[in-house]
Amino acid sequence: MPEGDTVWNTARVLHRALAGARLTGSDFRVPRLAATDLTGWTVRESASRGKHLLLRLVAPPGDAPPGDTPPGDAATGGGGARWTLHSHLRMEGAWRAYAPGERWTARPAHLIRAVLRAPQAVAVGYHLHELALVPTAEEDSLVGHLGPDLLGTDWDPAEAVRRLAAHPDVTIGEALLDQRNLAGVGNLYKCEILFLRGVSPWTPVRAVPDLAGTVALAQKLLAANRGRWTQSTTGSLHRGQTSYVYGRRAQPCRRCGTAIRKEELGERVTYWCPVCQPERPAG
Repeated sequence: MPEGDTVWNTARVLHRALAGARLTGSDFRVPRLAATDLTGWTVRESASRGKHLLLRLVAPPGDAPPGDTPPGDAATGGGGARWTLHSHLRMEGAWRAYAPGERWTARPAHLIRAVLRAPQAVAVGYHLHELALVPTAEEDSLVGHLGPDLLGTDWDPAEAVRRLAAHPDVTIGEALLDQRNLAGVGNLYKCEILFLRGVSPWTPVRAVPDLAGTVALAQKLLAANRGRWTQSTTGSLHRGQTSYVYGRRAQPCRRCGTAIRKEELGERVTYWCPVCQPERPAG
């Protein structure tokens, strides 16, 4: 599931495959970028911001995407402008890196949205969302609304708590998923965090006993899974043993044996234990 740790890992894969390379070709299969050619552009770095991927590039001097004019402060010392290829994975998106000539096997070809070719690797983006190319100086127009990144250098737990507390009547389940509060928590971590804290997903933020503890646990869980693809909140990497409640409807709670429940909260499915987590408050 593409949550903050998965996107962080994906950014590192792209960085290892492309950073420092001059692109030998590109292919965008979305209308907005269909005429864009990044041949000759140099990849500076790949980074993540919450669930957003930011591939930062330097254009050859005088080169720019069709219809775009780089801002004056975007020029590098070598005369090329700095641009960012932004993508969002949402629920289905993925980037994969292949060796030149290697068969692309991750997803069906009709899901490919972007291809970036370099001498040592080919990066293929499947089912990407919000794919856009913007001047690096304008990245905030795409990610500036996000709260502190759980895995970023800007992580600020006090600011995350402040943002959560600013909306006291929202359920904690919905508040944790709101990327404007803290960036990186998805549905899996939402369910697991609240189980471990013994809090019902329907609890209003104002009634959560220890918001700071909830935020600290969120950062701890994501950081523990950084650098690996198997997401585990239990400490086990064995199949079927990686979560406490997520994906375990009707299975026994690992603590009390009660059947795990599943229900919609907002627009997302929620898993919880009715005994280990208090029932939703009346009213």
